[in-house]
Amino acid sequence: MSEFEKKRLDQEFQKFTKRNFESPKRCKNLDQIRFYVQELSSKMEEFKNRFNYVPSTAYSLLSQYNTIQNKIVFTNFKNSY
Repeated sequence: MSEFEKKRLDQEFQKFTKRNFESPKRCKNLDQIRFYVQELSSKMEEFKNRFNYVPSTAYSLLSQYNTIQNKIVFTNFKNSY
């Protein structure tokens, strides 16, 4: 895959996430974050199968959602006990 194609896929992925995802920092609901993680994972799998390439921004975004999710789970755990 050429660098031009990779750049085009990166841009396509960024447009998709801007249209369909909320910033991880703005997410306050655990179900919402889980939904975004599931959708993002599906999109990453789609890119991997179709193009044999996943943009690095996808992994970064997934990491950000997981970090927020872990913080919320920990906070809920602390508040429960």
